[in-house]
Amino acid sequence: MSDMPTVRGKLTAGRNLSDLTWLRVGGAADWVFQPADIDDLAAFLHALPDDIDVFPMGVGSNLIVRDGGMRAVVIRLGRGFNGIQVDGSRVIAGAAALDAHVARKAAEAGIDLTFLRTIPGAVGGGVCMNAGCYGTYVADVFVSAKAVTRQGKIVTLTAADLKFGYRQSELPAGWVLVEATFEGASGQPDDLAARMDDQLAKRNASQPTKDRSAGSTFRNPAGFSSTGKADDVHDLKAWKLIDDAGMRGARVGGAQMSEMHSNFLINAGGATASDLEKLGEEVRKRVFQNSGIELVWEIKRVGEPAPE
Repeated sequence: MSDMPTVRGKLTAGRNLSDLTWLRVGGAADWVFQPADIDDLAAFLHALPDDIDVFPMGVGSNLIVRDGGMRAVVIRLGRGFNGIQVDGSRVIAGAAALDAHVARKAAEAGIDLTFLRTIPGAVGGGVCMNAGCYGTYVADVFVSAKAVTRQGKIVTLTAADLKFGYRQSELPAGWVLVEATFEGASGQPDDLAARMDDQLAKRNASQPTKDRSAGSTFRNPAGFSSTGKADDVHDLKAWKLIDDAGMRGARVGGAQMSEMHSNFLINAGGATASDLEKLGEEVRKRVFQNSGIELVWEIKRVGEPAPE
């Protein structure tokens, strides 16, 4: 602890990460830091030795942490970073605010960010991966974001800075998003609420929402405009390619491709991170053999494998 910067938040050594991810797998991080506020985070990153890696982690909804854990400081934002404010047609949300909460708060104010309602996760991750559904993506409503650089400087980022693409952006390594501003079209609060209820019903009818998953496993093979807008996405679906390769319901250990939706990788009981990753790679192999198309992981995989 003496080698690490002094903080006002909580700094924990050897913190196991498995209970911080939706898939409930993974080893320990060297350190986990929960900053008290943005100034605490900036001071910590400024003082942290350059040879120590930093990994920002949200609610772990789109993440596999490998069984050997992470040789890094994991930054996990909580209270102080989850506020949601409305300013005219804009919504300013902390990076730890849940996407669903942002959608509801916006709808109450007559702002249409309804596509966020069924996206599992928080704002920081949603911006980093240009999350989207129902034909709308973060890039379509994004105004700006605030981040803390690896050197501890607080900066404002535009869409041009982040270079949004399909299910991705370009945030420099070690930078931590702390806030984002969105602007949505106007709508009647009751109509927006009804739309979100309909979206939830459709999701629950077609996706394994009661299983331990991390959302869609692979990106739909798709093109995307240079601005990251949704209107250039092609209509080729990963689940159809997985089905055609005969991999719906396939298993490795405790990992399974969902019978309900074959692009959902689930922990069916006792899976390790290795089980999940091996199954995902086998799916990619079979799909390529069957169709000549190479699936790209949508789930982020980090850390080191367990020692032999």
